[in-house]
Order: sequence, then C-alpha cells, then structure tokens
Amino acid sequence: MEPLLRAINLSQSLGTLSLIRQVSLEIQSGEVVGLAGQSGAGKSALAMVLAGVYVPNSGDLYFAGQRLSWPFRARTLGIEVIHQQPEMAEELDISRNVFLGSEIGWPRGNRWLRIPNRRRMDEEAGRILARLGMHYTSLRESVTNLSGEQRQLIAIARAMTHPARLIIIDDPSLLLSYPYQQKLLAFIQEWQGGGAAVLFGSDNVDHLMAVTDRIVVLRHGRVIAEHRTDTTDRETILAAMVGAADQQQLTPFIWALDSYYRAREQAEQLHHRQSLLERKLETHDGLNYQIIDQLADQINALDQANVALQDAQRRLLTELEQERKRLAREIHDQVIQDLLGVGYRLEEIEAGAEVTPALEAELQDVRGSVRDLVGDLRHICGTLRPPTIDSLGLGSALQSYTHEWSKRTGIRVSLTLDPNLGRLPEATELSIFRIVQEGLNNVRKHAAAGAVEIRLEHTSPRRLMLAIADDGRGLAADFDLASLSAEGHYGVLGITERVALLGGQWRFQNRPEGGALIQVEIPHPRVEQADGDGKAHL
Repeated sequence: MEPLLRAINLSQSLGTLSLIRQVSLEIQSGEVVGLAGQSGAGKSALAMVLAGVYVPNSGDLYFAGQRLSWPFRARTLGIEVIHQQPEMAEELDISRNVFLGSEIGWPRGNRWLRIPNRRRMDEEAGRILARLGMHYTSLRESVTNLSGEQRQLIAIARAMTHPARLIIIDDPSLLLSYPYQQKLLAFIQEWQGGGAAVLFGSDNVDHLMAVTDRIVVLRHGRVIAEHRTDTTDRETILAAMVGAADQQQLTPFIWALDSYYRAREQAEQLHHRQSLLERKLETHDGLNYQIIDQLADQINALDQANVALQDAQRRLLTELEQERKRLAREIHDQVIQDLLGVGYRLEEIEAGAEVTPALEAELQDVRGSVRDLVGDLRHICGTLRPPTIDSLGLGSALQSYTHEWSKRTGIRVSLTLDPNLGRLPEATELSIFRIVQEGLNNVRKHAAAGAVEIRLEHTSPRRLMLAIADDGRGLAADFDLASLSAEGHYGVLGITERVALLGGQWRFQNRPEGGALIQVEIPHPRVEQADGDGKAHL
C-alpha cells in the first residue's frame, strides 16, 4: 500500500548544528506513529520540516503520492500541525485565533478577500472548545490574557476546525495539565478511528505506548530504532533514547521519569526558562553531548545501589507471593480438612444413643466453634492468596473479595470493572489485587467512611486505571509520604512500590465532595478478550 507520507533521507542544519540527519520514515493512512527522543534529539526539527516550515538541506518528501517542494502550505494538503509552543495572533480574540488562516466567511473560494462570518465562527469555536473542556470568559477575549495551557488548547482546537488527512503533533503536553493530556490522547485515538494519520512526538514514553502503532526513536538527529508498539516495552524505547546497553541501567531512568511527569504538572512557569536554556545548549552541540555523557556516567555510578535495591524488592515480592500461595494451600488442604474431619466425628458422636442432653449441648457448642474456626481460616486463605485469581482471573477475585469485605466491615462497596478486562500477566493481576486490598485496609482503619467506589478500566488498549474513592474524612492537610515509614505506616508506601515496579504512576488526593482518592495507572500488554464463542483473541 502506498504510504500517505514518505520522507527519504531528510537532513536539516542550523549553521554548523545538525538538527536531523538522513531521516527516512513512512506513515500510512489511519496509523499513529510516535516520535521518541530526549530533548534535542531532533523531534521538533523533523516536525517543522514535515510541516513545510523548515527547508531541509537535502532529502525528499512525498504526500499522497505527490512530491513536495519547500516551503509549502501544509493545510492546503490536508495536514494540520500542533506545535510545542502555540502560535497566536496576539491582537486577535479566541474565536479568530481558533480559525486563524481558515476563517469561515464569503466568498468561499477567495481566502484573501473573504468576509468573516463571526456568528458561525463563534458557534463552531464554542463547540470545539467545549469538547476540549476549555474554560474561558468570552470568545471575544484577547488571547494575550490567557494562560499557556489555554493558548495550547486553542492551538489544538485550530487543528480540529477542518478534517485532516495527517496531524503532526509536536509534544503540546508540555503546557497541558494531566486531564488535558488525557483528552489529547483520546482525540488521537478518535482521529485515527476517522482514518487520519497522526505523527505524535513526545518525551513521555507512557503516552506513546498508550496510543501509537509504531514508535520511531531519534537520537542526535538520527533514526536509531523503530519498533511495533505491540511487540515492545517502554524499557526498550528508553534504552534506545538514552543509549543504555544494559537494561538494568534503565530502572533509575524510569523512576526519574515518573517523578518528572508528576512534577511537570506543577512547573508550567519554568517552561520558558527551560526552552531558553535548551536553545543555548543547541548552539554548543559538542559541549552539550560531552556534558550529557559525563552526567550519564555519574548517574550510572550513583544508581548502582538503587538498581540492586529495586531488583531485590522485585524478588522479595515474588517470593512473598509464592510463600503466601504455599501457606494458603497448606492451610486449606491440611488444617481446614482436619478440622472438617473433627466436625464430622463430633456429628457421629452426637448421633450416638449414649449421649446425654448436657453432652449434646456441649458437642453442639464445640461444633459451632469448629465451624467458626474453619470460616476464619478460609478468610485467612483468601487474604493470603485469593483462590479465584488463578482459575477465574482478577475480575472474579475482586468481586469476591470486595463482597466479603463489605459484609465484614459494614462499609458499602461499589465495584466497576472494564467489560474487556481479560486476563493479565500474573504479576500484574496480583499487584492490582494487593493494591485494592491495601486501599480498602486503609479505608477501614483511617477513613471513617460509609462507602467506597472502586473502578478498574482501560484508558487505552495497553493501560489500566484503578481508582479507589471513599466518602470519609480525607487525607490530612500535612499528608506526606516521606514521613509514613518513620511513623510505621507501610500500607500506602507498599502501594507506591508496587506501582513503581510495574512501571506505572500513582496519585493521592482529596475529593472536592469529601473523602480521599487513590488513582493508579498501570501499563500492560494488549488484553486477551473472549469473543461470542468463548475463544480468546487479541
């Protein structure tokens, strides 16, 4: 099949600084291709060349079978571009910036002499911005008064004013908070579903893993790797990005990236200074790479102990689960069976002719104690290792556990499971089950709650979101993870450790309506689902 876009050996320089070097790639219609790379790897430069803004020093570009010559107007070809830094006409208002360069008006065929239809532009701009969830005072407000996030949302809305064949996205999430980042990922999937191709450049490997079909990795301006998303993992992508030969060296990078993405939501004001610094570093190409290499050597040396600690933690959790499984089986197959045997023997004695009424009452009391003990032991077995998780999967185990927990504590539990949950790797299923266990344990001990809502659903084909919300007293104003260990509270820390070892992200916060919310996002392979005849498929 002829690709929609085909780039052949594109190179582009700024003075003596090479931005991209001999880059070739293809994108099919309806395909989402990710561009991964560290800052300065060439993602933005490549996006600007493909958008017709930068003129390359060499190379060819074909779109829909047509060879393009630079510079060209991308929009006339059906190409929309969302830049990392939103471009605004500062003297114009919100509505006119949304339709900048594609104003609705009359006559339709003449772009330069067209008279804008403000009413229709306002209506359409309001509809698009409502889909994005953007809050504003008036569509006639000047964009000069808007925040960086609002300006970025206007730039995204501009790309949605007309159907596009290709959408080039140069990591606009730098200015977007977490909810808007998720909206952007959802729109990428929607555009793909409509048949559009998407080239999505981002520093956030989790975002790329969530929505792309292929990931192209750039380093020092060159394509150094290309992977099908379904057959790779983020450790492989990170290894290509940073040039790490040893997979064990990647764990510190993964933990550092997780912390970075959480901190970035609160660091929008630092972005401008960061951009200025990056531009200065780009003018000193050799010095920049030398500094990065020196820092990489220092990080590798300092993080050896951290890598060993995390590997030991993984082994410890695996061995702990195996020991729990062995102990639960031993209690169930030996201790409970022996107690049931004692109960049956007591029934036989009670049925004997020589039993007096007093002895019969005592035997019934003993049998009741045995039944209670068996029930307690079965509860312990279920806590140690849920019996349904191995045979029926995570969904059945959670339904059984939350039902029993609600009966035991008197706290209502609402459990919502993704209908396409399927079977996950054993380590993932056990970790999610333990996170729910620990979350409910914290609710019982500390929340003074009357109800708990648990949701487990896919945010993308390869990411799961787990949310545990209660209506209790909420988190303390001085809530601090660092102090929990010193105070002997290990439950919440256990949750964060399990999430980090799975390569996921977490957040703890109070709900506006009262109570606390634990939110966890975990990556996993594509889900196996069952079709109508009960056969599994991908």
